[in-house]
Amino acid sequence: MPLMRRTAQAGFTLVEVLVALVVLSIGLLGVAKLYVVTIQGNASATSRLYAVNLASDLADRIRANRTAGSAYAGTAANNSCSGGALRATLCSSAQMAAHDLYLWQAQIAALMPPGTTGSVAVATGGTNLPSTYTVTLAWREAGTGQQLSYTVRVVI
Repeated sequence: MPLMRRTAQAGFTLVEVLVALVVLSIGLLGVAKLYVVTIQGNASATSRLYAVNLASDLADRIRANRTAGSAYAGTAANNSCSGGALRATLCSSAQMAAHDLYLWQAQIAALMPPGTTGSVAVATGGTNLPSTYTVTLAWREAGTGQQLSYTVRVVI
């Protein structure tokens, strides 16, 4: 009868299991960091998109109310100048500009990060020269704290 030898049992040792656990943990931390960076990038892109849309919206309002002039650099006020043909309130160009600024400021507060500021600067061109409206939005980026701004110039 042949002699049987006992062989040592092959398999994972406790050290090998711990090393595998450490490698797996590092990989999962990398995935979590990637997820956080992706979320921050999406938030930044969303803020920038809103800034472009809000500045363009006010630029369109300025183009539609060309006779308001420097009233767009004034104070925002709820003059009830909107509402369509059936509910429209008669307003002067300056009152419409103040109401446009009021609506714009409300949109900024609703869509942009807290602390976002919106401003309009008007450089009148004088007789037979166009006026230049500079619409600026400035905000602090969530997560990074970086100060960002978007500016659009409208020449009318």
